[in-house]
Amino acid sequence: MPLLPHLTDPAQVLIAGASQGIGLALCRLLLERGDVARVWAVSRQASRSAALQVLADRYGPRVIRLDCDARDESALAAVAAAVTEHSAHLNLVVCTLGILHQQGARAEKSLAQLDLAGLQATFNSNAFAPILLLKHLLPLLRKHPATFAALSARVGSIDDNHLGGWYSYRASKAALNQLLRSASIELKRLNPQATVLSLHPGTTDTALSAPFQSNVPAEQLFTPAYTAQRLLERIAEHGPEDSGSFWAWDGQRIEW
Repeated sequence: MPLLPHLTDPAQVLIAGASQGIGLALCRLLLERGDVARVWAVSRQASRSAALQVLADRYGPRVIRLDCDARDESALAAVAAAVTEHSAHLNLVVCTLGILHQQGARAEKSLAQLDLAGLQATFNSNAFAPILLLKHLLPLLRKHPATFAALSARVGSIDDNHLGGWYSYRASKAALNQLLRSASIELKRLNPQATVLSLHPGTTDTALSAPFQSNVPAEQLFTPAYTAQRLLERIAEHGPEDSGSFWAWDGQRIEW
């Protein structure tokens, strides 16, 4: 299956959140493909990641590691500038950034547990960082087939919210969906070959889900490699005609 609909040349790819979990699994799968020319692996400690070093040793110049704290907009601008030094365009960007209970964020169960610091920390990573990444990479997505996909979550669906709780996480993912929807409209005007997608990865065995895995049936807890493969399948299936839509790992469309 081609990496992207209508893509004929080897792809230039950027993965944000590349040093662990789903992002790292995506890097591994993409570098195994003959239709991927280069992967920019972006994370806060990309240059010091042992796992990314293994990939760099194996694949050489096909891997470029870029350190970036995505909560810092100047760092995102620096990433875009670094990519531009090597390539005039990107074909695929996958943003796996997101937090639930780390870095000041909390998985609140009630209104009483909400506080401004937790809300800001959650929105900074889950909504603001992905859309600002897209902002700074926009000049690299204005030509050729190009897809920007960000990991959202089914709990960000307002229609699907029947349990409440996880206030800031749910709200930040709903905000991300709206930001991506708006961006898809703008990007379509600039590049009819462009696609913007919100993707729900399912419950994956990562640090984000670790405290909550006890209630997840074993068959519903995915390895990062499995999730990464399913996400690439969804990206391959959905081109410009689906830009601005929200999909689950299994191909089901999710209501907003």
